[in-house]
Amino acid sequence: MSSSRPLRVAIVGAGPAGIYAADILSKTDLDVSIDLFERLPAPFGLVRYGVAPDHPRIKGIIGALHKVLSKGDVRLLANVNYGVDLKLEDLRQYYDAVIFSTGAIRDADLTIPGIDLDGSYGAADFVSWFDGHPDVPRTWPLEAKEVAVLGAGNVALDVARILAKHPKDLMSTEIPANVVEGLEASPATDVHVFARRGPAQVKFSPLELRELGHVPDVDIVVYPEDYDFDEGSMAAIEATNQTKQVVKTLTDWTLVEPSQQTASRRIHLHFLQAPAEIVGKGGKVAGLRTERTALQGDGTVKGTGEFHDWPVQAVYRAVGYFGSPLPEIPFDDLKGVISNREGRVVDLDGEHLPGVYATGWIKRGPVGLIGHTKSDASETVRHLVEDVTGVPNGGDVASGDADGGRTAPHGEPQQILDFLSERGVDVVTWDEFSLLDAHELSLGEPHGRERIKVVPREEMIDIAKGRA
Repeated sequence: MSSSRPLRVAIVGAGPAGIYAADILSKTDLDVSIDLFERLPAPFGLVRYGVAPDHPRIKGIIGALHKVLSKGDVRLLANVNYGVDLKLEDLRQYYDAVIFSTGAIRDADLTIPGIDLDGSYGAADFVSWFDGHPDVPRTWPLEAKEVAVLGAGNVALDVARILAKHPKDLMSTEIPANVVEGLEASPATDVHVFARRGPAQVKFSPLELRELGHVPDVDIVVYPEDYDFDEGSMAAIEATNQTKQVVKTLTDWTLVEPSQQTASRRIHLHFLQAPAEIVGKGGKVAGLRTERTALQGDGTVKGTGEFHDWPVQAVYRAVGYFGSPLPEIPFDDLKGVISNREGRVVDLDGEHLPGVYATGWIKRGPVGLIGHTKSDASETVRHLVEDVTGVPNGGDVASGDADGGRTAPHGEPQQILDFLSERGVDVVTWDEFSLLDAHELSLGEPHGRERIKVVPREEMIDIAKGRA
C-alpha cells in the first residue's frame, strides 16, 4: 500500500463521456481521487440538453449516470467554466492528470449560398432551445408554415418531429413551459426532410424512424420517385439488420394511399436531393433549391444538374456536430477534435502532453451512440493508468509504480475549492444539484409529469444553493 496521497485527476465535462471515464477510472487499482468539472449548473451534458424530450428511453440513461455520481467516490464541481474560471496551467497545479470530455456542441458548417439568411438555423441551437439549455434565448422565431430540415440522421428526425408535433402531445415530457408556449404559436404544417443519398444510406435508427409514424395527427409523406437502390444499396441492406429495418419502414410508407393521409400536419421525407442554395427574399429565407442526385453503384451519389425549388420559410441544417477548441489544448481544426492519439493529447510534433487526455466526441468526433463512449473512455483510462504506473496494457498494476504520476504541487482536495472561491466561482456540488433535481421533479408532479426543467442559469444556481 502506497503511503503517498491519492492520484488527483480532473475530468472536464460532466456529460456521459466524462461520467463514464470517472466511473471506469474509479474502478481501477489506482489510489485515485477524481473531480468532475462541468460548465453548466447541472451535469449529464448531451443526455439532458441534446436529446429530444419525447425520448424518455434515451433520457433513462441519466438514471445510470445518476448512480455513478451518487456513489460519492467522484466529486462534482459544476458551474465551473474551463477557459474562464480556470485553465490548464491552473488545473496542473491541483491535479496530476486531466481528461477533457467537453463533447461537440456546435453545428457543422454547410457552405451553400444563403446559409446565413434570416430563417436559416443550426439544428444544435434549436435542440438546445427545446431542451431548455440555459445558454440559449428563451424564445425561438417559429414563424414558418413550411420548413426544410437538411440531414439524414436522428437529429434531423428530432427536429422534424418537434416542429410537426402538437404541443399537447409533448405535455407528458420534461419540456419547459417557455418551449410549449413557443410551439403552440407555431404555424408549421409541413416539414420537409432532405437527404442527399438514397433510403439505404440514411443514418436513422430503426426505432426512431418507426416512432415517427406514430405521432398523432401527423402524416408521413414519401415520394416513390426518390426510391432508388444500386448495388451498394443492396449490399448495405444485406449487411446489416438495421439498414434492412430502416428500408422496410420507408418502403412500407410508399404503400399508404394518399386518401388515407388526412392529418393536419405532415412530415415529408425526400431522398436523392442535395441542398444547393437557400433562396432569399428581403434578407429572409423564401425557399430551398435542391439538386437531384443519382446513385453511382457503390452507395455514393453525384449531381444530375436537375434542380427543384421548394417553398419554405425556414431551413434547419442537421448535418452533424463539431467540436470547439479549448484554451491551451492542441486542436485539429479540420476534424473538430482535440489532437490526440488513442486519448493521449499530442502537440504539433505528435508528442504526448504529459498528464493530458481526451475522451468522447472531443476525442473522436461526433459519431456513434451515447453508449459508444464507454469503450472510448476505457481506452483513454487504460493509457492514463499505463502512464502513471509504468505497467503496459494488460499488466498487473500492483506491480508498477504505486506513487507514479504525482506531479501536482497542491494535491489536497480542498485546495482547488479555495482557488475557485478566491475567484468568486459559485461552485455547484452534487448535493446541491440534488436540490435542483428534486425541485424539478416537484414541479412536474402536480401535472403528472416526471419533471419540469428549470431554464434560467441564475435560477438553477439559486435553487441548488437553497437561495430560492
